Amino acid sequence: MDRDTAEPTVRSLPGPKAAERVEYHGEFAAPSTYVYEFVWDVLEDATGPFCTDADGNVLMDFTSHVGAAPLGYNHPYLLERMEAFDLVDPLKIAGQDFYTTAGDPADPEFPGPAELMDRLTEVSSQYGMDTVFLSNSGAEAVENALKICYDDTGGKYGVTFHGAFHGRTLGALSLNRSKEIYRREFPEIPSVHDVPYCDDRTCDPDTCSCGFFADGVSQLRRMLDPQRGWVNGDEVAFVVVEPVQGEGGYRFPSDAFTDELQAVCDQHDLLLIADEIQSGMGRTGEFWASDHSALDPDVIAAAKGARVGATIASEEVFPAEESRLSSTWGAGDLVASMQGALTIDAIHELDLLDNATARGRQAQELLRDADLPNAVDVRGQGLMLAVEFDSKERRNAVMDAAFQRGLLTLGCGHETLRLLPPLDVTEREIRLGCDLLAEAVESVA
Repeated sequence: MDRDTAEPTVRSLPGPKAAERVEYHGEFAAPSTYVYEFVWDVLEDATGPFCTDADGNVLMDFTSHVGAAPLGYNHPYLLERMEAFDLVDPLKIAGQDFYTTAGDPADPEFPGPAELMDRLTEVSSQYGMDTVFLSNSGAEAVENALKICYDDTGGKYGVTFHGAFHGRTLGALSLNRSKEIYRREFPEIPSVHDVPYCDDRTCDPDTCSCGFFADGVSQLRRMLDPQRGWVNGDEVAFVVVEPVQGEGGYRFPSDAFTDELQAVCDQHDLLLIADEIQSGMGRTGEFWASDHSALDPDVIAAAKGARVGATIASEEVFPAEESRLSSTWGAGDLVASMQGALTIDAIHELDLLDNATARGRQAQELLRDADLPNAVDVRGQGLMLAVEFDSKERRNAVMDAAFQRGLLTLGCGHETLRLLPPLDVTEREIRLGCDLLAEAVESVA
């Protein structure tokens, strides 16, 4: 498959082989979140955003596996190194005290968990972060962020935001304020309070309509007011926020929101956790979405594009006591850690932050110029892009129409469609994807 000329080619979706595979999968798999009956054939051609399904259809994936494949399919920067790495067993290293190397320890040919942690602290050094705990998933990264904050502060309260999504483990569920199905009948961490999240990226304290500001004063500041508030700031263990809300609807907050959030955290000496699981690793055109704003997080939870879960903070925030944090797979997965480290290298060496900014701007311009029927907003930052429609039904119909044309997209929030092209997406691919989406929108209209 030639990436420079590839285009989606669809006969029928799902085709008979895909339908058969989906049925087989469903015999054993617990009900979960399913969007498409799309079956990627890993033995067939795939490159960049293009992949081949079980029936030979070529599709254009503008989901990047919900951001977990930030370089798309079969990126040569990763493949060349991985093909030279003769696989060994075990590939997942049990316990923090099993160390690995591959070649010269000072500059190994195949970077592993230690090199990934080194790179993660380097891209987080502006926040004074120098320590990492690896895990399997984003939810685990959030869980460990909560644990180190509780340990460091001795506090009992947490603060989250309306529309938040931080994972599906029980601790992370306690922070979620998006869909009630995620939390229904599950036990939760007590004493987690919530305040509105900004949904107007241009607002100021006087024009705010989301409820975060009222009469020029933020709800967070009111909550923690020593005289009139209802939460003692000295007993707050953490404030956790998505710099850009993902599952909640791709909501990009205003500078007034992030300025105030950081100011209140500074005033009350609160630990701020930035959930960068979807918005980090270059997705928005900066390495972390927090880098766009006044946010100065004390802890970053990363995953998806990092290929592993990672909780990043300063040594002072992490517990000093041994065994306070631990995990069977806490030493990391050799292949996933190598992929994460090489992804960071690729972002720097291939100027993918600049590419994300330029191609994201191009996509927004194309979609706005298309004057999409029944679209109420086109928004984005870098390659974290969204089109909001007038109803959930319309959004779902557009997703299906795009799928039938060979373009994979995702929903979020109530009526928003999200696009996450690979970070090295080209000008041609953005134009092609936006044209397909515009055709889908027109067909639904």
